[in-house]
Amino acid sequence: MPIPSVALLYPGDRAMRDRSDPAESRFAPLFEAFAAAGIRAMPAVYHDEFAEEVEAQLRGFGVVLVWCNPIEGGRRRDRLDAMLRRVGDEGVVVSAHPQAILKLGTKDVLFETRDLPFGSEVHRVDSLVQLEAELPERLRGGARVLKQHRGHSGVGVWRVEQVDGASALGLLRVRHAQRGSDEELMELAALLGRLAPYFDPANGGHMIDQAWQPRLVDGMVRAYLVEDRVAGFGHQAVNALFPAAPSQPAPQPGPRLYHGADLPQFQGLKRLLETEWLEMLRSRVGLSRDRLPLLWDCDFLFGEPAAEGTERFVLCEINVSSVAPFPPSAITPLVSAVRSRLAHG
Repeated sequence: MPIPSVALLYPGDRAMRDRSDPAESRFAPLFEAFAAAGIRAMPAVYHDEFAEEVEAQLRGFGVVLVWCNPIEGGRRRDRLDAMLRRVGDEGVVVSAHPQAILKLGTKDVLFETRDLPFGSEVHRVDSLVQLEAELPERLRGGARVLKQHRGHSGVGVWRVEQVDGASALGLLRVRHAQRGSDEELMELAALLGRLAPYFDPANGGHMIDQAWQPRLVDGMVRAYLVEDRVAGFGHQAVNALFPAAPSQPAPQPGPRLYHGADLPQFQGLKRLLETEWLEMLRSRVGLSRDRLPLLWDCDFLFGEPAAEGTERFVLCEINVSSVAPFPPSAITPLVSAVRSRLAHG
């Protein structure tokens, strides 16, 4: 039997690994697409408890596609990242490589690109003392969104707003973006206590403070990319920090609707990404084209339109650690990109 060419690494337990059944994974259509293209693909079910076993397995592949959140099952992915670095150093193409994640997939990218056309007013906060000193003045200009260094699914993302009518900083309206969170009223001291863990060195040691985008009520656009080409879009009308009506709980996030790369309403965004913005982004973070993830996505909010009415998009975050689900339109270009990486070794 020939050695498989591509491994799909995703979290699971020992029983899942022993079965290694592509049909039971959420990537079954991708396995089928690889098979149809004549590329052998195999599951590489991962857990820290059998990390050495997975590492030995990966050495038999040309490409490894990785899906694992920054915190998975209560565990950070430090051991996985160290293993992926070793495998990559031995010549296996790893996507997304941990180095690419550090450059693109943390909230620091918002600070690094704040002056680019898709950037916004963003500050880096390196301590609770700094947050206590600077946040009150910024809140007088409007709501802020505080984001932990690295996370997923809204964990560690907080909307903070001064209560209307307060002549000085008093009660704050605070909402965590994690699903199921309600708006709370609290004083600054209580907020600082809630955010303190994000300043621990193990959690990145800092936060990113981004100006609230009032047009969040118009939804969020996710551009899915295969290397440096747009492969599809996701559009979500109601997301985690959608404003609640007075005295009402926040609405539940709506579904993300998936579309191909030819969706007419986002062709302007597609053109900007492919002809200008991705090159600006790569240059700013210092990432060569061959180090771009094979599959990743950029989340954009709607900014205030330009004077001539042109739509403006504001970067909210970049996802590279575990990009799933993704639109069916991304499968064919992803398979083609893997084939090219295998061919060029």
